[in-house]
Amino acid sequence: MKISTKGRYALRMMLDLAENKEKGFISLKEIADRQKISKQYLEQIVAILNASNILRSNRGKQGGYMLAKEPSQYTVGQILRITEGSIAPVACLEDEVNQCERKIACKTLALWEGLYAAISDYLDSITLQALLEQSQGKNVDNYVI
Repeated sequence: MKISTKGRYALRMMLDLAENKEKGFISLKEIADRQKISKQYLEQIVAILNASNILRSNRGKQGGYMLAKEPSQYTVGQILRITEGSIAPVACLEDEVNQCERKIACKTLALWEGLYAAISDYLDSITLQALLEQSQGKNVDNYVI
């Protein structure tokens, strides 16, 4: 499994919205400038996120985007599944029901199922809020002389 730029940038965008939630609606230009991501690419990502109802949007001069819920209610796994589709390590686990004709005789299926469970459990255990708190904690003791 490899996370594409779409998934990584979506996560950065969602973190930016979480970090700046007190400011209300945030324009894509502001996010693009802060995150050093093309505004045009963010427009593609926001269309995917908006279709999943995890964002609120507002048009007009004071328009932009904000999280529909609190940062603690979004997991990394949720965001990556929305933008990447499946996060399964092998194709036979992408569907809800394994369609592989070799699944009964497959000697490695249990390995892939275990890896998939570990990946899912890990990504679903990390919220946007936890990432913000972790990044703020790292900066506290980061002294440069």
